[in-house]
Amino acid sequence: MNDMNDDISTAVSPGKFILLGEHAVVYGKPAVALAIDMSFSCSVSAGEYNSLNGVPIDLSRHPHIQCILSRLNVNNINITTWSDIPSGSGLGSSAALSSSLDAAIRNLTKKDMDLVEIARDSFEAEYYAQGRASPLDTSTCTFGKGVAINVKETDTHLWDAEKEDGRWSISKTKVPEMTFVIGYTGIKASTGPLVEKVRKYKEHNRFASDVIDEIEMVTMQGIDDMRNDDVVSLGKNMTANHKLLSILGVSCNELNKLVNAAERHSYGAKLTGSGGGGCMIALTDRPEIVCEDIRLHGGIPYTVKTGVDGVTII
Repeated sequence: MNDMNDDISTAVSPGKFILLGEHAVVYGKPAVALAIDMSFSCSVSAGEYNSLNGVPIDLSRHPHIQCILSRLNVNNINITTWSDIPSGSGLGSSAALSSSLDAAIRNLTKKDMDLVEIARDSFEAEYYAQGRASPLDTSTCTFGKGVAINVKETDTHLWDAEKEDGRWSISKTKVPEMTFVIGYTGIKASTGPLVEKVRKYKEHNRFASDVIDEIEMVTMQGIDDMRNDDVVSLGKNMTANHKLLSILGVSCNELNKLVNAAERHSYGAKLTGSGGGGCMIALTDRPEIVCEDIRLHGGIPYTVKTGVDGVTII
């Protein structure tokens, strides 16, 4: 165990959303995620036992924390958290927890603050907790701005990850200053069954494979749009991506209702994440109107900005 002093160490990580490419990324296709100005903060200090927000913690019920403490060889630690990221919304609350906790402990114990190692630890925690995960979410919460996965021509390569069920190349991608409105359905949907639904569809229907190939195309076009600061084209590709995801069967009435409502005053709109509930996103320069449209159609709106920094020590 690393020696800890009497200091308190605090780190903050941004939330994120997947802009393009969800579900197709499971099959080695590209995807891109953006860090947003919602955040998760974590403070740590030495303690007599492991605690979370002042209460003794059963690590078996908190696998993300259990994995991070194990990887950093730390025990008897007080953890205090704050978050404005809705839990279970697909906006990266667990990824931001893992990233900020790892960074805060590294700072407290005077370990190397290498962002690649923080991203790697955070990915391992997500994988351990969920049984299956890609490094996209945790890399976005760690490095901030925009992160692409499985894109051969990228701005800056960051790191590579490999597991029994996949290999991933993670890189930075350019993100212009943009405003998005997030619409939260209030429905918490499990990722696993939706991924399995797409897998079965793909196994039994060649058309699903064609749809996944089309998602790859709109994702790459969207990445080029951001490089060219073309929000109009990016919005069109977002809407196209939503229609393709709907064909795969991962949208739902609540998401479609919010997407349709937001489209009237947006460049484009789509579900984000695994679908079945959770959130949708709309790229717009009229966020107040879009928020009201989402609210009138039963969603909970949030206005967010992109291009924010990754994990930071406070």
